[in-house]
Amino acid sequence: MDNRVCEMLGIEFPLFAFTHCRDVVVEVSKAGGFGVLGAARMTPGELDMELQWIDEHIDGMPYGVDLIVPDKFVGKDEQPSPEDFLAMLPEGHKQFAADVLEGHDVNTDGVDDAARLELMGWGDNLRLEGATAMLDVAFSHPIKLIANALGVPPPPMLEMGKERGVAVAALVGAKSHAIRQVQAGVDILVVSGTEAGGHCGSVSTLVLVPEIHEAIQEYGDTPILAAGGIATGRQMAACMAMGAAGAWTGSVWLTTVEAETSPVIKEKLLAAGSSDTVRSRSRTGKHSRQLRSSWTDAWEQPEAPEPLGMPLQRLISEPALKKVEKLSEGGHEGARDLATYWVGQGVGLMNASQSTRSVVYEFKEDFVEAYERLAKAVGA
Repeated sequence: MDNRVCEMLGIEFPLFAFTHCRDVVVEVSKAGGFGVLGAARMTPGELDMELQWIDEHIDGMPYGVDLIVPDKFVGKDEQPSPEDFLAMLPEGHKQFAADVLEGHDVNTDGVDDAARLELMGWGDNLRLEGATAMLDVAFSHPIKLIANALGVPPPPMLEMGKERGVAVAALVGAKSHAIRQVQAGVDILVVSGTEAGGHCGSVSTLVLVPEIHEAIQEYGDTPILAAGGIATGRQMAACMAMGAAGAWTGSVWLTTVEAETSPVIKEKLLAAGSSDTVRSRSRTGKHSRQLRSSWTDAWEQPEAPEPLGMPLQRLISEPALKKVEKLSEGGHEGARDLATYWVGQGVGLMNASQSTRSVVYEFKEDFVEAYERLAKAVGA
């Protein structure tokens, strides 16, 4: 394709796949798209092992890495110990989570401070020192793109990217954020609408993409990847007609054969409609969209406590949800009702489990058909 990001990254088709599954990364890139490994929850050692595996299986095709280094979070400008973080957790929040579990016959054994301490390593990745360690690992592999979510990429990320010829991308959910990112020198903007799974803003993709495309022109025409609710090639074509250079997708890969999601979650995703998601702070402390379940419903009730800031809320939710996931896979009905996963509103278009490559090929075919319809409509 005659396309800026295709030329920039050496790819055939500007379909980007954000995923926590290395197999999906490899399959998307081999099919002509661009796989991006979500590494925020990994340690530097784990990231190195995952990237080594990708390097050995991707046949030299380009791929990228996505990290989360937010501008703001609890304790960012301090150095609290794990014990300090635990002390910040209100007993009422811990008890509420326990009550939700027990209300669905899920015992709370192992959902305690010991389990929370095991999660503390993830918080290191939010800080510049921890993020730098992750960057060192990522840049020791032949990545073609490094992406940051929840804020302007830290200076080391921008500097290392420019020094090594690696494109730096940043996710944005508002016009003001996009302008800040362009002024900071990012190479690609991922413009994510509220339809997206995971962390997202409140403005729809249909509105946000043309708004940001217009707003950044005076600062330079930085290429845009549209994100949020995109699960088909025709949606991708529509976004590109609005000024995007490609699509950044995530949810659509969760029901593929290769995906990391459990059979229970895949089944729930395939049965879900576009209205079966909720945007809430109850999982990480920042607004994120996830599959609606008895767990998410509980946190939306008037009697539920106000979610804590990032990363404290995660210390409340993740030990409980980890227990839920394990029990749901064993057939526990209460845990199944509680089980949830990050997913966007495009879930209503995800109706069958198929291979990752099949999804890429369907995107291509659907994209071409959409452009042919448009060309016919204008007499081209």
